[in-house]
Amino acid sequence: MTEVLVLDLIYGWCSACSNFFDKPFADILPFVGGHVAEHIFLLCGHQQANGGRSAFPHTVLKETKNVHILDFGTITKCLYHFKQILDELNLSSVRVVTSCQGREVLLLYQQELFTPVYSFEYVVKCEDHPICQSCCPAPTVPAVNSARDVTQETSAFFQQLPALRGDVNILKSSFIPDCFGHGFSTRTGGVSCIPTLSSLNLFSSCKRRDPAAAVAENTRRLALKAGFYPQPLYLVRVNHARDVWVMGTAEPPESYDAIVTNQTGVVIAAPGADCMPLLFAEPVTKVIGAAHAGWKGTLMGVAMATVGAMVREFGCKVSDIVVAIGPSVGACCFTLEREQALEFHCIHPECVPDPHSSRPHVNIRLATRILLQRGGIQPGHIHDDTVIGSSCVTPCTSCHPEYFFSHVRDGLHFGTQVGFLWIKENGRTGKKFQQAKKCEMYG
Repeated sequence: MTEVLVLDLIYGWCSACSNFFDKPFADILPFVGGHVAEHIFLLCGHQQANGGRSAFPHTVLKETKNVHILDFGTITKCLYHFKQILDELNLSSVRVVTSCQGREVLLLYQQELFTPVYSFEYVVKCEDHPICQSCCPAPTVPAVNSARDVTQETSAFFQQLPALRGDVNILKSSFIPDCFGHGFSTRTGGVSCIPTLSSLNLFSSCKRRDPAAAVAENTRRLALKAGFYPQPLYLVRVNHARDVWVMGTAEPPESYDAIVTNQTGVVIAAPGADCMPLLFAEPVTKVIGAAHAGWKGTLMGVAMATVGAMVREFGCKVSDIVVAIGPSVGACCFTLEREQALEFHCIHPECVPDPHSSRPHVNIRLATRILLQRGGIQPGHIHDDTVIGSSCVTPCTSCHPEYFFSHVRDGLHFGTQVGFLWIKENGRTGKKFQQAKKCEMYG
């Protein structure tokens, strides 16, 4: 049995087919491919927007327990409401009965509002055996939307949704000079409504239920709050290794764990949800970097690989580079298999407070600090949870469910926050700002 059956009454049937649903459901089955489902959805859109369920006093509603009417003003609103019901019921297998034209249009909406987590099968209603004469050769339907029209419609829909969990909140490091814009996002102020992704989730993937349109709106709201809208945001394509993309010298590889650049007009970002988003800023030559560092990337040296790219490609001095370590899982909540943990113990014994445990706790932030300092980064240029008397940018993500997403805490369906950074076009000169920063740090 199919989990969900959608009958497309916008593109699949004409308005004269309304009486068709007065028939017993057994008589309707041949026209919907003979499929029975646990839940049936009637996609009506604006055609029935004013009628509600009362517009369907039909036998199909009486004979089938779980029938849902999707009768909102736009297809986007109908399908997003449909998606929310699927998510609440933890369903993902969908069969849609429609016309050829309907399949073409609904596929565009599917790309915007759903991810590969959902399985869609389109059954095209046979036009050789129409339900009524008005359906031959095809019903009169709204004009087919282009991909651009669908994107604009979904974007407008998400923009009018209320913020969840409060306003957008951004953590900022006092170590990063004002000639750069930067921040670390939290989970509040977005539109994502699935509990573990609510609400400012900033990454959509084939394994999550949060669609690209929701993530795009969350990113827009972050950009407006942070002040970089409408500049493009380039997010690291995580590989859990140490590969660095030098923006401007080559096309981005398929995957990499850090970005470095001296370009203005772009925002670079690294994701995190227990893994560390690392931000690098060099105010003398105005070069920036962003890296994603999990436990694997930390052991492989992604932090110093980023520093190395800044030095090699742009002539930065290691002693001028400032690093901010963003929200990430603390040693209080993060454990590894003993063999893996002992690799961190080799970096420094304090990175593993309980090395004799069967599953020791590991401090990936401390390991990162130690590796950076060994590579030449000044101890006073690293902003992490050991810094006292400055705003905290490295809280434990697992300990604070109200503010942060966490893979350790939430499991596979976790959300993503980011650290982001850009070069301001009208900031103060690097040398002057470097001097001011040193006075602030050490004075």
